[in-house]
Amino acid sequence: MAKHVRKATKTTYTITELAREFDVTTRAIRFYEDQGLLKPERRGRNRVYSKRDRVRLKLILRGKRLGFTLQETRELFDLYDSAPSGELAQMRYFLRKIRERRAILLQQRQDIEVVLSELDAIEKQCRQRLAEMGVAEDEAPAAPAAEAAAEA
Repeated sequence: MAKHVRKATKTTYTITELAREFDVTTRAIRFYEDQGLLKPERRGRNRVYSKRDRVRLKLILRGKRLGFTLQETRELFDLYDSAPSGELAQMRYFLRKIRERRAILLQQRQDIEVVLSELDAIEKQCRQRLAEMGVAEDEAPAAPAAEAAAEA
């Protein structure tokens, strides 16, 4: 994982510096720019990213890691940018999105537990059947079992 350590006096960054710092490709950063999430200045043919762009990239990547869509991240940025009550509106929106994301993850965890239980039951049945056949697990042919599972 890349370390996020910068000198406090640094005010601008190149695309390469940000890519290295956050362990992303320059192509990914350009994509976020194309999506309107980052707005670097242009100096000739070079992109020059501000502290604000750096913070936004950090938030984009954090949101991605937490399962937020780019549209949700854009909405957070738009709320923040929308004058005086921007931060308050942003925090309320973010709390609502966190609750929604948590509910989705809890449901997914429950779904995974159900599937794992089903796999445990099927595995137990397979082991019992092999024992009834007098065959050790490591002696059982792998391919037919895989085909039978695929057909089920």
